[in-house]
Formats: sequence, structure tokens, C-alpha cells
Amino acid sequence: MVSEPEILDELRRLRARVPQLTGALTAGVDGLVLAHDTPGVEPEVVAALTAAALGVAVRMADTTGQGDFRELLVRGVHGYVATYAAGESAVLTLLAQDRVNVGRLHLEGRRAGARIGELVDAWEVRAREARTASADASARAPAKTPAKPPVRTPAKPPVVRTRSARGSATTSARTTSDS
Repeated sequence: MVSEPEILDELRRLRARVPQLTGALTAGVDGLVLAHDTPGVEPEVVAALTAAALGVAVRMADTTGQGDFRELLVRGVHGYVATYAAGESAVLTLLAQDRVNVGRLHLEGRRAGARIGELVDAWEVRAREARTASADASARAPAKTPAKPPVRTPAKPPVVRTRSARGSATTSARTTSDS
């Protein structure tokens, strides 16, 4: 996937710009974690819940005619969870204290989401081009000729052995003695 260190650097810069952030996570729209800086929080759980909330938010925006999803804000007793679109296939989820300046949270979250979206989308384009080039190369490769079946040589005819009658002159190699 996209280079995790690049996204992680962006998340850390974001947390430095907004000190009231308690966590930041980037995930694919499918709920898989791309990068996270979420001390004390399970990133896989947050990413999965983000994907579920994203599905509802996208549907709500579409049903009400508000257009494509941009952001989602949840306010709890102890703070905020804000999710921002990050390109075509990723989202940025921020966890913030209750005392955060929500305007600043939105400003910085939108900017970081746009930058992360550029990183993820550029990676997606490169990956798609690599797959296409690989498929084209295999299509241009000469078709392999089927291996020739092994040459079978006829089996040697079985050797026919016949018994010859033993004459009375034939004696056994063993000798017995009577004691």
C-alpha cells in the first residue's frame, strides 16, 4: 500500500499543529488501517467503526441530495471524533479533546485529509498502472507451446523361460550324512 511513513509523518505534523488532538488515523474506506498515531486506542477498531460510520454518512449525504461525502463530526461528553475524506479511497479520523477549537480542527483536518488523499490516490494510480503493464506484458509474451508428450518406447518382450527335464544324473549340492 501507500508508504506508511509518509502518512505517519503527516499525522504527526497534524498533531503538532493541533495540540488538543489525542489521536489520528488514516484508513481505507474498507476499514483497513493505513497509518495511525492513536495512543491508548485500538486502531483496527476505530478504522472498522469509521468505515461503518462512513457508509451511513455517505448514504445520508446522497439521500438528502447533499453531494459527495466530505466530513463527519461526532461530539461526545469527553471530546470529538472527526472524519474527513482523504481522496477517493481513504479517510482521516481525528480524536480531539472537548476543549479543541472546532474551527481549527476542521481547517487542519481538511488540509491533512487533502494531502493524505493525494498520497493515497497517487499510490493507487501507480499500482493500477503497474497491474496494467504487467497484464500487457503477459499478453505480449509469446504463447508457451505445450510440452511434447514423453516418447514411449515399446516394452521389451518378456523373456520366456522353459524348464528342462532333469536327468537322473543331476544331484543335489547338499549332502546329508546319517549319524
